[in-house]
Amino acid sequence: MEYGEKDYAYMRRALELADMAADRDEVPVGAVIVDPASHTIIAEGYNRPISLNDPTAHAEIIALRAAAHSLQNYRLTGLDLYVTLEPCSMCAGAIANARIRRVVFGADDIKGGAVISGTKFFDQPTCHWHPEILGGVLAGPCSDILKAFFRARRKITK
Repeated sequence: MEYGEKDYAYMRRALELADMAADRDEVPVGAVIVDPASHTIIAEGYNRPISLNDPTAHAEIIALRAAAHSLQNYRLTGLDLYVTLEPCSMCAGAIANARIRRVVFGADDIKGGAVISGTKFFDQPTCHWHPEILGGVLAGPCSDILKAFFRARRKITK
């Protein structure tokens, strides 16, 4: 699968957001929502469940909420979501409800992912929205930041 230069640029921004999460001792995942027609970043987010005491405060959810608020519309049809880690089932459900046009992610998540792994949410017959999926954009750096984060956590607990 081929990626465009814009895909790399937006994923690099998502990685910067993942770094912000890591700096706050949150799992380092970042997300960016983009209007592909104008090449404008509409909203951004990074994982914040610990700091917000909110189990739903995943990077994707934070970005989706910010985009909906900014556009004053819960439907985000025509927009693209870039996220450093394959979305989970909760986030996939929110993506479907928002009607995101395209989901671009970095690292696969074989344990918790629900796009190409696990439940394959968008492939289910009951799923009412099917965004275009593009995985593996900057997969190495997206995976590396997560591995480093959890490696450091394991050292702390030993």
